[in-house]
This record gives sequence, structure tokens and C-alpha cells, in this order.
Amino acid sequence: MKTRANRLEAGFTLLEVLAVLVLLSLLMLAIYAGLQTTTHTVSSGQALIGRLDQIRAVQQFLRRELAQSMAVPIAQNDGGDNLYFSGTEHEMRYAATMPGYLGKLGVQLQRLQLVKGDGGDLRLEASFAMLPPDGSQPQPLGHPEVLLDGIRSGHFSYRGLDERGMAGDWLTDWPDGRRLPALVSIELDLKGQAEWPSMKIPLRVDPSANQGATDLLRGLRRNIQR
Repeated sequence: MKTRANRLEAGFTLLEVLAVLVLLSLLMLAIYAGLQTTTHTVSSGQALIGRLDQIRAVQQFLRRELAQSMAVPIAQNDGGDNLYFSGTEHEMRYAATMPGYLGKLGVQLQRLQLVKGDGGDLRLEASFAMLPPDGSQPQPLGHPEVLLDGIRSGHFSYRGLDERGMAGDWLTDWPDGRRLPALVSIELDLKGQAEWPSMKIPLRVDPSANQGATDLLRGLRRNIQR
């Protein structure tokens, strides 16, 4: 009869080696699955942080540009009246200056659009054009810039003041381009986990008041010249 010492000297049996290999394989598989889950979690977290940073930057840009909209005509209606703002459910146009060194280009016609892509999703685009002082057609500055993509649905809406100075209803089409709305709302439904915070931006310029000041200055110039 073989003693325990004799069995140890004989080494492991094939069945024991196979059992150890199976256990090692299961252990390695568990470690790999854990590493893969951790990597996926980290990647998803980084992607979400990047998306949130992008949303924050886009909202800061929109707030700054819309708040700095100027009482500069961007077109004229059939009656020859100056138009300062154009707004529909998926597009708005207004005049403003760009921040920083880009502002040296002067007042620009800025257009925001919700454009449908090939996959059916929407993207938010901004385009810019120079407003010549002689009133000629605006000159485009490059191609439209994509501010945000991966949008399921979205719309722009506008709110003005009535004759009594009271806040009116929200409208998806701004009816009178001779005046700027008091508030602009941009609502987007984004794909993924990131959400678009509700965004309502006040416009600080009153074109009618500005036009009155301009007429007054013109009258003073005429009186001085006389």
C-alpha cells in the first residue's frame, strides 16, 4: 500500500491538474469581467462629464449672445420698416457681437437653428454673417457651427409684453420683428443621461426706445447744421 508520502512524490494526477486549471480560468474570468465593468463605468462617467461640460458651455454662449442682442436692423418688411428679430419654432435671427477678439468684426447677424440630421436626430447650429453698414446683403462668415448634437426634440419660444406692459403668452412664432421679445426660451430633449436645463433668457434691448433716441439725435444734428 502506498503511503501519503509516496503519493506526494508521485505528483498530481491529471484530474487534479484539470481541476486547478478550471479554477484558475474561473478566477481570471471574474477578474476580467470586473475590470471590464470598471472600465465601462469610468468611460461612461467621463463621457457624461464631457457632455455636461458641453451643455454648460453652450448655455453660457447662448445666454451671453442673446442678452447682448442689439437694436440693429437685420432686414426690412414690405412696408420698409426695420426688423430687429426673427423667431420661429426651430430658427431665430438677431444682431449681436461675438465675445473677445471676434467682437472686432463688429455687429453680426446671428442665426440659431435646430436642424434634422441623417439619423433623424436634431442638432443645434449657429451661423454668423457680417452686417454691412450700407444695408446690403449680409456676408456669411464660414460654415454653420454645430453647438450641440444628439437632440431628440426641441423648440424655441418667445414671450413679449402687451400694451399694458404685462407678460404675454409664450409663442413659437414671434409675430412682430420690429420689436424684440422680452424672453426667449430654448427647450431641448437630449439623448442619453444628460439633461438640458430649462433655459429662459431675457433680452435687454428695446428697439423702439433705441429708435426714439436715434431720431432725437438726428433731429439735433439737423438743428446744428442749420
